[in-house]
Amino acid sequence: MTNKMKLKELSDILQDLNVESLEGVTIEGDIELNISGGGGLNPALAYALGNEISQISLHMANIGRMLGFPAEQLFASAFQSGEMPQTDKFTTSPKLQELLDSKFEVSKIDSWKNTIQEVTLGASSADGGSRKSTVTLGGENALPYYFDAEMPHRNYITMDVFDMPIGMAKAVKGNYEDVINDPAEWAKKVVRDFNADMVTIHLISTDPLINDTSAREAAKIVEDVLQAVDVPIVIGGSGNPEKDPEVLEKAAEVAEGERVLLASASLNLDYERVAKAAIDHGHVVLSWTQLEINAQKELNRKLMKQCNLPRESIIMDPTTAALGYGLDYAYTNMERIRLAGLMGDDELTFPMSSGTTNAWGAREAWMVASPLKQDSDWGPREYRGPIWEIVTGLALSLAGNDMFMMMHPTSVQVLKELTQTLYGSIDAEELDISNWIGMEV
Repeated sequence: MTNKMKLKELSDILQDLNVESLEGVTIEGDIELNISGGGGLNPALAYALGNEISQISLHMANIGRMLGFPAEQLFASAFQSGEMPQTDKFTTSPKLQELLDSKFEVSKIDSWKNTIQEVTLGASSADGGSRKSTVTLGGENALPYYFDAEMPHRNYITMDVFDMPIGMAKAVKGNYEDVINDPAEWAKKVVRDFNADMVTIHLISTDPLINDTSAREAAKIVEDVLQAVDVPIVIGGSGNPEKDPEVLEKAAEVAEGERVLLASASLNLDYERVAKAAIDHGHVVLSWTQLEINAQKELNRKLMKQCNLPRESIIMDPTTAALGYGLDYAYTNMERIRLAGLMGDDELTFPMSSGTTNAWGAREAWMVASPLKQDSDWGPREYRGPIWEIVTGLALSLAGNDMFMMMHPTSVQVLKELTQTLYGSIDAEELDISNWIGMEV
């Protein structure tokens, strides 16, 4: 009886039987190459045929090695190489000795002609304020972390504080239960315990649909926070377009000299009142739009040309959509804004702020488990939530964001370490990558 098989099948059988060598065995067979099509080979067919012949040669060589013939020497002589090509599971890949020397050069992109505007938040005693530290954003000549272009200032994080208890994810709330009824103590805690660069006080109780706290009462809370901490602060309203201008005006008045960030001016409220309050009392305005580059240009233009707000008093917030809820669109929008500014659009050459806290609006950040029965296990939300906030912030740092509004202490710690490592103020941990295929991280 005669059995026909392919060389590959013969190799597989010998391996399955753990055959290391053959003695007294004769292997006979024919190799047939059927080439049709007439009149010479086209390049594609010639290449394919060469590949098949090479594969046959390698299989034959492996069988030859098991028969005791030093096939490596034959291939080494034929190809003037130190070792036989290793492509089969019978063989062991040659150990890497060294990498070829290579020179990598970069140069500044010619189209990046503009420098992003520098904006300083906070004022020291020398500038008429009482802050022991100030924050300067902007000044870039390239996208973040480019090693061929200086990034003059690192990324900064401001942590959220509220003027009343609010509904929060359990993973967040557990960090603030002891101070949730006292905004000044809350502010102290995020600076003292969680290393916040700044504090954002959200005056949400002023919303007529919540507590309708008066602008004067809200301003008193701002004074308390300013006395409690010595870092720069951001003052946010409730988001009510009718009430916010009045609240921000009064807050700007009591914070005069401290160069706070008024959050925010937008196209759907009286941005002229907010801009005037900033000019009258020496503050900065957060120019807030909703994921639309042309709306951002329009608002910035109105703040500068219509309201006469100085360039050094504008920071943009193009809106943050969290991981899984439009992060790709938010990233693209912010990156387009930064690139347009670098390439000469004077209406977009401003630092950017990210409302990274929006990550906690994603259900994956705070729900116990997926509402879909057939879904896989989401894992503990105590880890999931902070990771959601970290990934959102890190992605947007690469798009050009200078400042991040955040909530969870772990998220703050990790994002600060990551961005400052990329910036260069923290040395990256050295890793041995010689076994990068099988290494565990």
